[in-house]
Amino acid sequence: MSRFGDGRLVGDVAVVTGSTSGLGAEIARRFAFEGAAVLVTGRNDQRGRAVVDTIAAAGGQAAFAPGDLSDPSVCGRLVQDAEAAFGPVSVLVNNAVASAVGDGPVTELDADVWHAVWQIDVVAMAALCRTAIPSMLRAGHGSIVNVSSRVASLGTPRLAAYTAAKGAMNALTRSITADYARQGIRCNTVQPGYILHETRDAHLTGERRARIEGMQLTRVPTAADVASAVLFLASSEAEVISGVTLPVDGGSTAVRALSFG
Repeated sequence: MSRFGDGRLVGDVAVVTGSTSGLGAEIARRFAFEGAAVLVTGRNDQRGRAVVDTIAAAGGQAAFAPGDLSDPSVCGRLVQDAEAAFGPVSVLVNNAVASAVGDGPVTELDADVWHAVWQIDVVAMAALCRTAIPSMLRAGHGSIVNVSSRVASLGTPRLAAYTAAKGAMNALTRSITADYARQGIRCNTVQPGYILHETRDAHLTGERRARIEGMQLTRVPTAADVASAVLFLASSEAEVISGVTLPVDGGSTAVRALSFG
């Protein structure tokens, strides 16, 4: 693995949304390890600054900018903050996701739920792209990586708003590619499946763990696996790849590994 001076993102400036914990924090740390200057952002100051401190302690470059993406003004400010700290943005990772807003079948959702989910997962993502792309043009290149979900390909009960939003994210990836790839700005999607989470899965029963593992052809993915895929798409190693949706899901959207009945 590379480290700072000879890393795969040396010279890049990256904005990673939703990076105060979980998958986003893993992506931010991995990017910094590979030489990028990273703007960590999210709603929790304490966690965000802790991620920055971890990166700095290892010799990397990072800054924290608090922001709630339900506020439309935040998207433009985050790009400005990154530019002020490090220079033109060349990598944007749209990882933030609406949480604690509820979901369900379409017949049970009111307009407030749709607006809350789509504001974070689609509208804010589009606004960040709108403000980051001019910065990428100034940088001379750019890579946008959107973090979607397996639900965009496989219908999932009681997740109507989230499923629709992630489907829109995948489609918008292709639209951005059509408009900007010839100008040196790539846009791709990483589509995780079930990701082991240190808190949520800390007390899995043996039966539940066996069922989750049985749904994978390889193994259950981790946040590190997703971060590796995001890193690849962000780096120059993927400079001829744009407009793709890359599943990181143990093969579970390609083949139904666990039969029913």
